[in-house]
Amino acid sequence: MLGSMTSSPVKLILKAALNIFIVYFLDTKLSQYISVFGGLRAYVIIGALLTLLNIFARPFLNVISLPFKIISMLVTDIAVNALFLWLVYEVTLRMDPNVVILAVTGGVTGWIVVSSVVGFFNWLVKIIL
Repeated sequence: MLGSMTSSPVKLILKAALNIFIVYFLDTKLSQYISVFGGLRAYVIIGALLTLLNIFARPFLNVISLPFKIISMLVTDIAVNALFLWLVYEVTLRMDPNVVILAVTGGVTGWIVVSSVVGFFNWLVKIIL
């Protein structure tokens, strides 16, 4: 929203102010989960640390966590495609077996393989069309 209209120093100050507010909010509204001692000075120090670590440490942590993000994305995608395939399977069960029969064999492995292939080709069609 403020992207091209705001200079970098102003963005940095805004991020720091928001982080200070977040620390204050957490301490006052969710005190059963977090405690901050030291008043305004503590809010400012913790907010500044959050801001600086977001700038310097987060890119490194994002690179380190990338394999986990990819794996979790793939697992979620396979699960969604398996659900989609299961819905198709359930619909075909209610149809005349002389017209259509859908059978996924191979147990869980079969469902994972078929779901992955269906998902890949659906993604490919979306890209092409």
